[in-house]
Amino acid sequence: MSALSGHICSVCVMTDREFGVVIGDDGQCNCCKEALARMPLEWWPGPEGVRRLTSLVDQLKISGRGKPYDALVGLSGGVDSAYLAYRMSGLGLRLLAVHVDAGWNSEPAVHNIEKLVRGLDLDLYTHVVEWSEMRDVQLAFLKAGVLNQDFPQDHAFFATLNKVARQFKIKNFLTGVNFASENLQVPHGAPSSTDGTHLRAIHSAFGDRPLRSFPVMTMTEYLWSTKIRGWPHRHRPLDFLPYDKEAARRELEGTFGWRDYGPKHSESRFTKFYQEIYLPRKFGVDKRRLHLSSLIVSGQLTREAALRELACPIAQADDARRDLRFVAKKMGIGERTLEGFIDASPRPHAQFASAAAMTSHLLAARNLMRSLVNNTSHRLNPKP
Repeated sequence: MSALSGHICSVCVMTDREFGVVIGDDGQCNCCKEALARMPLEWWPGPEGVRRLTSLVDQLKISGRGKPYDALVGLSGGVDSAYLAYRMSGLGLRLLAVHVDAGWNSEPAVHNIEKLVRGLDLDLYTHVVEWSEMRDVQLAFLKAGVLNQDFPQDHAFFATLNKVARQFKIKNFLTGVNFASENLQVPHGAPSSTDGTHLRAIHSAFGDRPLRSFPVMTMTEYLWSTKIRGWPHRHRPLDFLPYDKEAARRELEGTFGWRDYGPKHSESRFTKFYQEIYLPRKFGVDKRRLHLSSLIVSGQLTREAALRELACPIAQADDARRDLRFVAKKMGIGERTLEGFIDASPRPHAQFASAAAMTSHLLAARNLMRSLVNNTSHRLNPKP
């Protein structure tokens, strides 16, 4: 399956060859249509955003009184989380930065975290995942042949974040997730990365060693902690800013000596392999389409510029071979073995146990409540 084939959306650059993407009779795909409908409810780059950001900062400072920190912030070495820490620290918030080292940090990512932490004088909590267990879980996912190979890394981060929030009694978490550069959502059928039941199911089927220290949490634990107990409560401050990712990168370069690590999420060398080799080769998915389409929706990129970028290879052949060799060597397997995992028939996530049904119902209820709250806010505070 070619990542450049199929019918292409007339508004963004998604194609109907990718699972979950449907192009209507009007030529527009369901993904960007839904994102454009959500935009006024999730992104406030003008005066309303200033008001919301000011209110959030005041709220966090009140919540943090008498405590060493006002909020947690994740640091991956990527632009979004770094710019978030930079801006929120500049507003006087006392932040505890959290980094989960799963063994795949690129050299620029390490450099960026060090520069930012020193430049902002942040306290940094780093959890290093025990490599033999990280490797075993990731190999299990590769053997399973499922779509989301970033699941183990993502789950380790969320589980660690909840643990740190409890340990330091910090109720608020600032995430770099944002509408401006990540607004498209594709219905792919994979469970949430917070679903420890799913991680254990795949590891039980294909893993070779017990998980004694790997950070795992069940969906019940996650929902109890974040939705009922409210620790940590998740905030998306970049949605209150006229966030422009390229402008943010330039500002970080000038202020901290930031170093570029390549395409989106390539601060992790495994994620780079996953996006540039695994997904295109096994599922015919070009993740650039999702990233570029999000920028089109938020007005940061033209469709013509996105199409020009997509006309270039996802990765040069020599670079792809080097990345595949690196992943195989770090995993302790041969290149042919890794290629065998990639080329084997894919399996759906639904083949393995998960808490997806429960999560789907709860997320639908949450989104409905969020929509009702935002609509009420717009009625009470109409734009002039």
